[in-house]
Amino acid sequence: MQLLTYILTYPFLWLLSILPDRLFYTVSDIVYILVYHLVGYRKKVVLNNLRLCFPEKEEEELLRIRKEFYKHMCDMFLEMTRTMNFSQATLEKHYRILNLETLLESEKHKSTLVLTAHYGNWEWSVILNRVIKSKGYAVYQKINNPYFDKLVRDIRSKWGAEPIHQKETVRTIVKNEKEGIRSLYGIVADQSPQKHRAKYWSNFMGHYVPIFTGPEDLARKLDLAVYFARITKVKRGYYTFELVPITLNSKATGEHEITDTFMQMTEERIRTAPAYYLWTHRRWKHRKPAEN
Repeated sequence: MQLLTYILTYPFLWLLSILPDRLFYTVSDIVYILVYHLVGYRKKVVLNNLRLCFPEKEEEELLRIRKEFYKHMCDMFLEMTRTMNFSQATLEKHYRILNLETLLESEKHKSTLVLTAHYGNWEWSVILNRVIKSKGYAVYQKINNPYFDKLVRDIRSKWGAEPIHQKETVRTIVKNEKEGIRSLYGIVADQSPQKHRAKYWSNFMGHYVPIFTGPEDLARKLDLAVYFARITKVKRGYYTFELVPITLNSKATGEHEITDTFMQMTEERIRTAPAYYLWTHRRWKHRKPAEN
């Protein structure tokens, strides 16, 4: 059944990837109507998350943000297919990297973590591998369907980055550091850890929630440079990807300093343009009253 699903779906994805912008986003509009109006995929989850994070906003505004989010979500997930046939020049036109010089200088001296959130279009950030000198890795969560999992890994590795499963991250980084292989690791780091495994809780969007500290633990132990990927949606299909240093000297940072800075920067992005965050996740499932 998994293979059949893949065989039936792949031709549509490939055809979608070669469409010109106008037709591509017309398809995305149709998908939005199906997902939002007909299926109603996680509409209650999204609205509840928005109410939790923006209690000061009127219901009418929250409903407007929800609609904008679903339109963006359909764009973003379909945009991943475009990488199948995008040339490097085309992707660079749609996805501009800012402040690259700082990263190119720091990577001469040490390996790097680039932390991003489920915001904007994080999938196209794999183009970064074309301009860095280090060996690039993209950390990902495995997809249950092995055929689609391979497709996603192939798409992400098109630009030379090596996809590694989340569970392989620590072993890979430690091994590379021992062998002196200077590398860059892209990590979507705003996931919510399982409650029983949470080591650290902090304020995020007005609620006290468990925070994932794995990237900081590695950075401080191995003295990795850490950057925040500030993604901005300029207009439909066009983004900027700004590399903002969190620290170039992780060993000198205090406990949770890297994690707190990353979460604060993520919150700033969300509050600036909330429709571009992935609100379908139950990020605030485990929460307590906010601590000041």
